[in-house]
Amino acid sequence: MAADGSRERPERVAYEAPGWGRGEIWLDQLGRVLWHEAPSARNVALTGFHPLGERMMRYFGGAAADFDDVTVVDDELSGFQRELLVSARNLERAQVVTYGELAAAAGRPRAARAAGTFCAQNRFSVIVPCHRVVASTGIGGYGPLGVGYKQRLLELEGWSA
Repeated sequence: MAADGSRERPERVAYEAPGWGRGEIWLDQLGRVLWHEAPSARNVALTGFHPLGERMMRYFGGAAADFDDVTVVDDELSGFQRELLVSARNLERAQVVTYGELAAAAGRPRAARAAGTFCAQNRFSVIVPCHRVVASTGIGGYGPLGVGYKQRLLELEGWSA
């Protein structure tokens, strides 16, 4: 809340990634990411220059951009979910682990299903790279964007099955 008791409006950063579509990032007043919607074929109005939007465009263009320095708002996450978030963010570009391996890295080796749920609900697409987490039986899902999008992200990073 602002000093006058009103809620501050988040800053919206919209960018276009050629071949991917338009994406959006929502930032709080401290510049922390509240939400990142990966680019897709949506009709969202573009905004002006923002360094994080520019970095996203480079990433989706194939550059080896990372987001290690980007702070995300994780206040509502449980302790275990924060550990999953940290473990996912520690994955290197094109490094792929299973949901069970992510759970083990977060200290709960028998919580693969919880790791899968965390990844399915990830609202920090690419910043928290859950596309690098796969099922033990195959690539696994990727929410409404679909398995093809997940495969494309992995290929963008140089991973091959």
